[in-house]
Amino acid sequence: MTSFDTTPQLNVWRALLALAVVFVMLATTGWTALRNQRGDAPLQASLSAWEHGRIGGYRLPDPQSRPAKLARFFSSLTERDRASLVRKYPLAVGNMNGAPVELRYRANRIALGQAREVERERMHDNRLTPSGKHEASRRMHRFEDLMEKGRRILAFDPEGSGRVAEVFGDLREADRVSVVVPGVDTDLLTFQRTRRKYSAPVGMAESLYAAERAASPSTRTAVIAWADYTAPSGLGIDSATAMRAKEGAVRLNSLVRALPGGSPVSLFCHSYGSVVCGVAAHSLPGRVSDIAVAGSPGMRVEKAAQLHTTARVWAMRDADDWIQDVPYLEVGGLGHGADPVSTGFGARVLSAQGAKGHAGYFEPGTASLMNFAEIGVGAYRSVHCAHEDGVCRTGLSGTAAA
Repeated sequence: MTSFDTTPQLNVWRALLALAVVFVMLATTGWTALRNQRGDAPLQASLSAWEHGRIGGYRLPDPQSRPAKLARFFSSLTERDRASLVRKYPLAVGNMNGAPVELRYRANRIALGQAREVERERMHDNRLTPSGKHEASRRMHRFEDLMEKGRRILAFDPEGSGRVAEVFGDLREADRVSVVVPGVDTDLLTFQRTRRKYSAPVGMAESLYAAERAASPSTRTAVIAWADYTAPSGLGIDSATAMRAKEGAVRLNSLVRALPGGSPVSLFCHSYGSVVCGVAAHSLPGRVSDIAVAGSPGMRVEKAAQLHTTARVWAMRDADDWIQDVPYLEVGGLGHGADPVSTGFGARVLSAQGAKGHAGYFEPGTASLMNFAEIGVGAYRSVHCAHEDGVCRTGLSGTAAA
């Protein structure tokens, strides 16, 4: 006779109750933020203008064409024609997978300047509340930050809370490319921080880039701080489901497929970013050699093999990370599946010593950052496993590129 305490129905209700408790916990521990949704869509307007545009008497190609086709189009143009397209359609070119990266940097600088002037005007718009003017001021200053000399902005969309991606290093010449995929409450205003620097995408990417160069000075690396998806914001269904991850996975796949060259790509996915990477895994191109997750709530599967990827799958979690209290299950679309650091999941589990909580994995001097850097340069035999038996290195060979 089956006990009432072990009926499937009761277990489901317990799981749902546990998820509800966690959502309340997240609401009181900083996983909440109010997004300033805006009604305009400047990127779409730029793309629409591109679709009706011409150059040399010929219509411009579909901006959603395959990156290789768009790359051929841009390579067929004169420098004067390319410059003309950048001036006329900066947001379209700046976000166009297949456009040369240097051209995208130039286009996004122009687009940032235009967005800055929009926010400067809004700062003095008496139709806005004091709060609205303050928000405009914050956005204007963020756009100025992103326009600083030497910054390489690979993607930029000012709509709503915004999306952005930045490159550290030379993408065209890199022997290996790393992509940092952040989690919840990531947008234009949280893309970089002065306090808690290494909890924001820019700080994460800068830290990883420096660590990779230290790990293998002879390896030419590039790191992308990728906040070019609409991350979940705060308490709500988005952070508990894969809806945002599915949208992000499409964008992540497009990014990787449009990267120049054929060098290996490693993904470093933090928190909800690991859900994005999990959903994207099966569709990513073969040049993705590694998927490493930290502080993960799950990857939407029960075992690493179900990701259907040829990439090595790595996982780490600090002992003080509160994410471990999230129920590792999926019920009716809520929750993100099994714990990636559990033995049964099948990932290569790495040490995160020194990370100190959920936001510390990219802090300089931590084992977590060192492990990320070793993976990023391909020095797999140098990684430090979570367990002394060294099982995370089983079957691996390879050192940093010469």
